[in-house]
Amino acid sequence: MVAKLKEIYRGKAKTMYETDNPKALYCEFRNDISAFNAEKLANLDRKGLINNHFNAFIMQHLENEGVETHFIEKVGETASLVKKLKMFPLECVVRNLSAGSLCKRLGIEKNQPLNPPVFEFFYKNDKLGDPLINESHIITFKWATAEEIAQMKALTFRVNEILSKLFKVNDLLLADYKLEFGLFEGRIILADEFTPDGCRIWDAKTLEIFDKDRFRQDLGNVVESYELVARRLQIPLK
Repeated sequence: MVAKLKEIYRGKAKTMYETDNPKALYCEFRNDISAFNAEKLANLDRKGLINNHFNAFIMQHLENEGVETHFIEKVGETASLVKKLKMFPLECVVRNLSAGSLCKRLGIEKNQPLNPPVFEFFYKNDKLGDPLINESHIITFKWATAEEIAQMKALTFRVNEILSKLFKVNDLLLADYKLEFGLFEGRIILADEFTPDGCRIWDAKTLEIFDKDRFRQDLGNVVESYELVARRLQIPLK
């Protein structure tokens, strides 16, 4: 087993550490939760454990469907080993139903099916509030090439196809989500995480919210909702 070494990055809900394997990082999911660019903060018991197991399940499912990810294996209840990547400073967002900032920006009603799904790029920069950008910005500022942009978009829509089906058969709607990508040995692969922290998940019949919007909107039962989604997807939690 690899040895966990010094901390190299502390995000809003995860901490990354170097390991004695130069190609691998130790990723620890914490109980921290935040919203509105960290203006609202809390610590929720079991959240790190749930997100670690949730992410491992989703990443393994995507791998089984042919999408390469940075996930290697779980190494603890709240930690996983992942490949060390050169990250693109981009968030790839797909919206299957209208919600959140899309409604605010365009003045459209919530919960509308979007066909085809809307794809958006955001520049990953907390100080700037992760602003919405387009492909011209990305190419001009050399955050990625046109070919890399095309690959990330194609992979994002492939993930959408796989996960929308997975959620639908378990009576869940994947309203929207964000993905991040990085380079590993010259290949673009899926990075970061896929948990209820970074997507919107609704009950397929009632549209009840099961994701981090429960925290944003003070609805309560945040962890319980994450656990409910995990149970529906048959994700084992300990």
